Amino acid sequence: MPTPDSSTQLPGPGAPAPPEDDGLAAQLRGFGPAWWLSFVLVLAAALVSPGLAALVVLAWAHRSHTPWSDLGFVRPASWTRTILGGIALGAAFKLLMKALVMPLLGAPPINAAFHDLAHEPRAVPGFLFLLLFGAGFGEETLFRGYLFERLGRLMGSGLPARTATVLITSTLFAAAHIITQGRYGAEQAFITGAVFGTMFAATRRLPLIMVAHAAFDVTAYAIIYFDVETAVAHWIFR
Repeated sequence: MPTPDSSTQLPGPGAPAPPEDDGLAAQLRGFGPAWWLSFVLVLAAALVSPGLAALVVLAWAHRSHTPWSDLGFVRPASWTRTILGGIALGAAFKLLMKALVMPLLGAPPINAAFHDLAHEPRAVPGFLFLLLFGAGFGEETLFRGYLFERLGRLMGSGLPARTATVLITSTLFAAAHIITQGRYGAEQAFITGAVFGTMFAATRRLPLIMVAHAAFDVTAYAIIYFDVETAVAHWIFR
């Protein structure tokens, strides 16, 4: 992807404070009591919905004078290429996971946690909203944008720090899925978190990753809805 221009470059740990800065904003950008309180609010919101947590993150960014570009909200050179590329990437990634990776890990072909959604049209509008707002927008803002900004400010921006950040955020992403999706859901979440995290560490841009994440989940939902999980899981391994 193209390099952000000077107006969207991420500041280093020692970057000067914004000219309109104030004491509370500086405290919220640091790791003192004010930030910890805001972090607790983010966690509390995440227990309700990742989408709600993302809105709290954006409120924190606004009040702390943290540019949204620091969280990865950078306008792409082409929205058309970003959307189409993200859809293709996310759909292909999910099919690869379902047909190759998860069978190698011993996962059953049927996702028991969501199998009741098969041929259930009444659930479609609400579930699509959950996937697009909660996963594509919410989880990426929280696990990639916010946590990468916080860990990057804490540990630095070198390769070891970025590698550690990918591993930490992928582990947290997996842990967030284990209660509702069990061991195999957590394993899939770790892998997808590592892939999306690596992409974000390399580009510091969220739009493509958000679209890909949403497409990944919508493809998973389509496989479940049309009850073709077993068929897709057996494309390679019979």
